[in-house]
Amino acid sequence: MSGSKTNAMRILDSKKVQYQTFSYEVTDGKIDGVSVANKIGKVPEMVFKTLVSITPSKSIYVFVIPVEKELDLKLAAKVAGEKKLELLPVKDLLTNTGYVRGGCSPIGMKKQFPTIIEQSADRLTEIIVSGGKIGIQLQLNVNDLIQTTRSKLAKVAK
Repeated sequence: MSGSKTNAMRILDSKKVQYQTFSYEVTDGKIDGVSVANKIGKVPEMVFKTLVSITPSKSIYVFVIPVEKELDLKLAAKVAGEKKLELLPVKDLLTNTGYVRGGCSPIGMKKQFPTIIEQSADRLTEIIVSGGKIGIQLQLNVNDLIQTTRSKLAKVAK
């Protein structure tokens, strides 16, 4: 397994954080969160997607929200203390984060960006996020994710 570890897994290992890995096939091309939850046999409420946003002044913020929800950009901007933000164009994702669409993990981006996890995560003990590669999901304790990504909880999804 060591050869196929993602950056996110290596970071969790280095911090001695316990996690469980789930892999899924993408032969059908479906990498949206709800499809992924079904493929790994987990309820969508536990599975969170990572969205990267950018402000007009080029500041980047990361939001981790349930796969069935949508990022409320107005709320997200307010929580980030910004006037406005929009989702980072997919073409800029790899350059800024080191990850591709569908494989973007909140753990182990090129830089430590301010990260906000949807408030509803506080009702969960464990959370599932991308493992940093399409086809890999990681399940870990919510508090471990908050500590590892130095994130905070806030209402940002609708």
